[in-house]
Amino acid sequence: MRVLSFAAASALLAAPLHAAPPHQHGVATLDIAVERTRVTLQFESPLDNLVGFERAPRTDAERKALDAALGRLREPAGLFRIDPAAGCKPATADVKAPAFTAGEHSDIDATFTYDCTDATRATHLQTELFGAFARLQRVQVQVALEKGQRGLELRRPANRIDLRR
Repeated sequence: MRVLSFAAASALLAAPLHAAPPHQHGVATLDIAVERTRVTLQFESPLDNLVGFERAPRTDAERKALDAALGRLREPAGLFRIDPAAGCKPATADVKAPAFTAGEHSDIDATFTYDCTDATRATHLQTELFGAFARLQRVQVQVALEKGQRGLELRRPANRIDLRR
């Protein structure tokens, strides 16, 4: 059985099945690469989906909202649960805080890795993105498995992604 290397999984995810949506409020993307002992998730969203604004915070409430969203993303176990059959546990969370530029839309990018006993045994991934971020309405998902890749769209309130080919 062929096992995807991280480089191969990354290459699969770099060639999207569907055009990534332009910066669109209410819509985020989630790319999932499943290897034998690792699952990698790449999440990208307009900042508005997570906190309700896309500029540098101006008030204490906005700073708290941004800090809360970043904190939530830095704890992926509360956002993503991989089928227990795979024996996965969170390994890393790399969350890039937005770079606020005048006149530009701000996004959040995050990469999460899970170390697994056998990730290929996972039949699904459950996400709590919609519960965590009320303004998020749809997630464009791309899944790369050793047998190929596919895309799907998750719409609120759905929260389960099938990982079988």
